[in-house]
Amino acid sequence: MRHLRFLHYFDAVARAGSIRKAAERLNVTSSAVNRRIMDLEAELETPLFERRPRGVRLTAAGELFIHHVRQQTADLDRVRSQIEDLKGMRRGTVRISVSQALALDFLPREVAAYRARFPFVNFDVRVQDHIKAMQSLADYEVDLVMVFRPPFLPNFRPLMTLEQRLVAVMPTDHPLAKRPSIRLRDCASFPVALAEPEIGGRQLLDEALARRKLRFNIVAQANSFEFLRHLVMRDNVISFQIGIGATSDEARGIVVREIDERDAPRADLVLGQLYDRNLPVASAKFAEQLTQSLLAMRGEAMRATA
Repeated sequence: MRHLRFLHYFDAVARAGSIRKAAERLNVTSSAVNRRIMDLEAELETPLFERRPRGVRLTAAGELFIHHVRQQTADLDRVRSQIEDLKGMRRGTVRISVSQALALDFLPREVAAYRARFPFVNFDVRVQDHIKAMQSLADYEVDLVMVFRPPFLPNFRPLMTLEQRLVAVMPTDHPLAKRPSIRLRDCASFPVALAEPEIGGRQLLDEALARRKLRFNIVAQANSFEFLRHLVMRDNVISFQIGIGATSDEARGIVVREIDERDAPRADLVLGQLYDRNLPVASAKFAEQLTQSLLAMRGEAMRATA
């Protein structure tokens, strides 16, 4: 499979936007990478990159070819995984991108449970906002995504959805902590700490505030839910996220309260893949596990409201 190395060189240059940077990452010489790119261009009889003073950029033909390369690489990973599965070794790599809300508890718990069954499987996890996660899926960089309010992608195939409510995270001694649910107008009088605007839960909150013509006193904004949670523990602020990523921890001074649905409607957390992808065995089995976990959570939610 020597030719695959040349395709790997091409993919590396496309990602780096520079032959020199790609060569450094591949630990080979720039001349070797450039020679392989030129060989590909000669074989295809068309330029794949536009050479610029500060790097390279894919041509229209290059865009078509990179899609083919990444699809072929993904298919090869799937075949390798199936071969290992036939051996009974259950090896492989699960590549998944998830929303931040899943990174602190839900996904680590699921990964640990999966590896208890298949200890030779490893994971490549990306914690990204919903837009970047879907782009990673479209670029064949991951096999699965699990994100809140995913943007439209033509060949996206949802495998499972779970409705989520927006919740407020606050100190146990906060004036609003004794209420079973919270109205957004009640939070307007207090300092709040929010996730960055690219996060799906923040966008849901912003939409709700706009409808209610409310404005918050935002004292901190961050791209880390872990930072926001620790800030709640140390300062008298309220933060917001979706329910799956927020748990009360009264021992550490944190409580979680649901936002009244009159202010912020539910929205979907979605597990999915591309329609044209046959998943590697390891990823397909992990998707099955996640689906069962989400089904169980859906059942618990239905019983709680019955």
